[in-house]
Amino acid sequence: MLKSFSLDGKTAIVTGAGKGIGKAIAMALAEAGANVMLVARTESDLQQTQQEIGNGRTAYIRTDITKRSDIQAAVEKTMDQFGAIDILVNNAGMNIRSSLTDATDGEWHQIMDTNAQSVFMFSQEAVKKMESGSSIINISSVGGDRALKTGVIYAASKAAIIQMTKVMAMEWGPKNIRVNAIGPWYFKTPLTEKILNDPEYLDSILAVTPMKRVGELPEVASPVVFLASDAASYITGQTLFVDGGMSIHGFS
Repeated sequence: MLKSFSLDGKTAIVTGAGKGIGKAIAMALAEAGANVMLVARTESDLQQTQQEIGNGRTAYIRTDITKRSDIQAAVEKTMDQFGAIDILVNNAGMNIRSSLTDATDGEWHQIMDTNAQSVFMFSQEAVKKMESGSSIINISSVGGDRALKTGVIYAASKAAIIQMTKVMAMEWGPKNIRVNAIGPWYFKTPLTEKILNDPEYLDSILAVTPMKRVGELPEVASPVVFLASDAASYITGQTLFVDGGMSIHGFS
């Protein structure tokens, strides 16, 4: 039974693998036995992730995920290096914390291009190389399903990921390519460090989180390994909320 959780012989691409959730996912996939192509914009971050994994089964490529040509180059390097793409984790994302009234057109395009369009483009390019049994995991957010206090553009981008996941699963299901999403709540990452250090804001988070704590990075990486593995071979089109129960409560 435990063999079905193994990723031995599989090859994964992880976007945003230089830090935070993406780095944790890349490390977990490698620990489960996968070859991992690390994708991010900052070479020093990629080098650090590769060094920490340290098993000789990783490679990296600097990639602007808002550019199709960069995505195509990442896909081709993965094929050249490892000969297959079995797993794609669309993790890279960003946010600009503007109120709805202050948000600009430029912020809309920047967030949507990074968070949503990149999932569309990377999935399009990677699926061309995928065979039966492959898996795509898109990192969305509870903010794509539940109304938060602010952040309408971010919420729209993450909601788009949830719906894209469903349609991709419908279209590629007959090819036995599964597509699922993960919807995290707050985790301890460089992106959230500043706001989690605000006691008042942290209290507001914990007040709507039944488990009364924020997540640790291995707790979001492990479900990705599960969804990528044969243990999840009959699961597709789903969004798994990894949120300490927040999505059963809501945030108002």
